[in-house]
Amino acid sequence: MKTYTVYVPSDSASRSVGADDVANRIEFEALKRKLHVVLIRNGTRGALWLEPLVEVETALGRVAYGPVSLFDVPSLFDSHFYSGGDHRLSLGPTDEIEWLASQDRVTFARVGITDPLSIQDFEAHGGLVGLRKAISMKDNEVIDELTASGLRGRGGAGFPAGIKWRTVLQTESEKKYICCNADEGDSGTFADRILMEGDPFTLLEGMTIAGLTVGADEGVIYVRSEYPDAIRTLERAIVIARNYGWLGKNVLSSGRAFDIRIRSGAGSYVCGEETAMLESIEGKRGVVRSKPPLPAIEGLFGKPTVINNVLTLASVPMILADGASEYQRRGVGRSLGTQVFQLAGNVARGGIVEVAFGATLGALVEGYGGGTRTGRPMKAVQIGGPLGAYLPTTMFDISMDYESLLSAGGMLGHGGIVIFDETADMVDQARFAMEFCAEESCGKCTPCRLGSTRGAELLTLISQGKDVDGNKKVLLDLCEVMTDGSLCAMGGLTPLPVKSAMLHFESDFSSKNGELR
Repeated sequence: MKTYTVYVPSDSASRSVGADDVANRIEFEALKRKLHVVLIRNGTRGALWLEPLVEVETALGRVAYGPVSLFDVPSLFDSHFYSGGDHRLSLGPTDEIEWLASQDRVTFARVGITDPLSIQDFEAHGGLVGLRKAISMKDNEVIDELTASGLRGRGGAGFPAGIKWRTVLQTESEKKYICCNADEGDSGTFADRILMEGDPFTLLEGMTIAGLTVGADEGVIYVRSEYPDAIRTLERAIVIARNYGWLGKNVLSSGRAFDIRIRSGAGSYVCGEETAMLESIEGKRGVVRSKPPLPAIEGLFGKPTVINNVLTLASVPMILADGASEYQRRGVGRSLGTQVFQLAGNVARGGIVEVAFGATLGALVEGYGGGTRTGRPMKAVQIGGPLGAYLPTTMFDISMDYESLLSAGGMLGHGGIVIFDETADMVDQARFAMEFCAEESCGKCTPCRLGSTRGAELLTLISQGKDVDGNKKVLLDLCEVMTDGSLCAMGGLTPLPVKSAMLHFESDFSSKNGELR
C-alpha cells in the first residue's frame, strides 16, 4: 500500500484555529478510505494568516493547502490532495509561496519543516553540526567566532553576545549557569513561543554550546506560565536529548557535562528583565536588582551567568555550523545577521518574517503584512512591545535595524510590530502605556511605581479636554523623571510610547470646545 505523508501544525497558534480538529479528521478520512497516511505534527511555518496550513509530501516537494477547516477535509480527499491534487485551497509548492520564499530564514530555518521532537529529523536538516564543531574548538575560538558574527541580544537590549560570554568565561567560579530568558511578555511578540514549539532542539543546542564554552554545567529556561504548550514540548525535548547522550554528564562523548531544566514564571511582566528573572528562578519575588554587579559576574545564586534570549541562543548553532562570515554578510552597519519580525495587531497577514537587518518598515507592514485587516488606512505602528515608540506612516522608509530606529526615537526591542488603523486614538494608546506600567511595575523604585499612576491620570485629564496644554507640560516633565530615575527599563522606557504619540500624532492631543478631537 502506498504511503502518503501529511503535515499538520501542532503549535498553539495553529491549534487555536482548529489544527487538532483538522488532524483528527484527516486520520478519520484516511481510515475510512483505506489510505495509508502518516500524519506528522510539525510547527507552524509562521504564516499565521494561512493556518491551519496542511502540507503533503510529493515527488516535487511539499504542496500546501490553507487555511483548512474541519469541513474542508472531505473535499481535500476527494481532490486527492494527499498526492498533490488540485483544490480551491491549494497554494502550490510551499517553498514557492512568495510570502515565505522571499524571506531569509536562518534562526527559523527548520521551523515548520521538521518534526519538532525527532532528533533524526533535526540532524537530517543540519542539527548538532554547530555543537559538534564547538566541541572540537577551544573555548576562546568559539567566542571569537560568535563575536566576529556580530550577533547581538535579540531580546531587545542588542548587547553583543560574544562580550557577555567572554566575561563569564573569564570570571573564576566553581559553578556557572546558562539562563535562557523565554519570558516573552511584550504585546505583539510570539517568535520565542513558535521556535520553542516548532524547533526546540535548536534552542537546546545553542544553550549546550554556551554551557560548554563558558564552563557552565547547568542551564535554565525561564518560560512564562502562559506558554504551557512550549513548556510541554521543551520538557519532552530535554528527555529525548538526554536519552540520546546529548545532555547529561557526557555531552556527545566529549567528557563534559551540561544539562537543562525548565522554570516556569508566574505571570509577571517585569520578570522579563534579566535580574528580576533571576530572583524568580531563585524562588523570590520578581523584583529588579541594582547593578553592579552584573549577572555575568554575580548572577543566578550569585554565580557567573550567561543570560540570553531564545532567539539569541537559537542563532548560535547556525553561526558555528556555517561560520561567522556567512552570518555577518547579512544586515547593515552594526546590525548584522537576520531579525525575526513579528507582525500583529490590525494586520491582514500576520506572522513571522525573518529577513536581514535593513528591510524598511514599509516593506514589512505593507509588503508582508498586506496592510490592515479592516482595510482602513494605517495610522501608526508600535515597534518593540508595549514600551516601544509609535511611528506614523510618514516614517515607513526607515531601515529596521538597531541604530536607525534609535536615531528615529524608537527601538527594535524583540522585533514585534503592532499595526493600528486610522480609528486608533493615540491618547488612549499613550494612556495604555502608563496603565500597563502601573499594573506591571515591581514597585521597587518610586519613578516607575508612582510616575506611571500619575501619568495615567494626566492622560485621562487630557482625553477629557481639561487644561490640555498644562497637563501635557506636566506629563513631559514626568516622563523625563521616569526616564532618568527608574531603576530598570520598565519605568525608563514607559515614556517612549507616550512621547512618540504626542510628537507624531499631535492632533489627537488637541482639544476643541473642551472635548478631544
